[in-house]
Amino acid sequence: MMVKINLLPHREEKRKQREKSFYSLLALGAIAGVLVVIVVGGVIATMISTQGQRNQIITAENKKLDEQIKEISTLKQEIDALKARQQAVEDLQADRNQPVYLMDELVKQTPEGIYLKGLKQDGQRVVLAGYAQSNDRVSELLRNLGNNSPWLERPDLVEIKAVNAGAGKDAKRVFEFTVNVGIKRPRDKDKEQAAAAKPGEAKGASVPASVPAPASAAKPPSTPAAAAAPAPAAKPASTSAAVAPAPAAKPAPAPGIPGAASTAASAASGKR
Repeated sequence: MMVKINLLPHREEKRKQREKSFYSLLALGAIAGVLVVIVVGGVIATMISTQGQRNQIITAENKKLDEQIKEISTLKQEIDALKARQQAVEDLQADRNQPVYLMDELVKQTPEGIYLKGLKQDGQRVVLAGYAQSNDRVSELLRNLGNNSPWLERPDLVEIKAVNAGAGKDAKRVFEFTVNVGIKRPRDKDKEQAAAAKPGEAKGASVPASVPAPASAAKPPSTPAAAAAPAPAAKPASTSAAVAPAPAAKPAPAPGIPGAASTAASAASGKR
């Protein structure tokens, strides 16, 4: 039996093979890493481009919305201007009757002993100037203007002073006054009337809630006399219907009275 002895440098060959396999694996890993980087980079680049397109669309839409918002703001300004003009026209239309209301209220609310020498209207305030026999007359005028007038409000006494009216023996001591009072617009008066009517409506609406509905609805069935009440009213109709033929039957005995017919015939024959 022969023993084989390897005298070649086998260790160096194995080392070389290991180095070759290592380098080959290293090259494959580098190639795989490059490919992964390229693929991931391409995906990220695609996502970035897609997001950039979306951002561009959003930016374009935002610009459109900004333009629409500007148009809406201008439209709102135009609407507000038109409303202001409309309100001004309505106020002018309503203010045409203010002098009539003012003169009517001054006639109604001015007490005896007050003499008005002039008035001046500035917007919604009216300045009244005149003479009074006493301070009580001025107080009564202020009370009437503040409490009794539906068109005048917030009277303020600006000035009052004692002066002499007339000359010589006819001179009298009177009080000269100046009163500042506000006049209402028709729309303000309508608002006050509507506000005053709301509490009444609320009270009227709360009354049915406090009264139970079934009680009132149960009353008619509990009183049968009410249902029988129309019966007496039907009796006169039946009696009148029964009595009506009676007068027509009364002439029936007339043919049964021969005396009247015979006397008439004898009278006629006597004349002949």
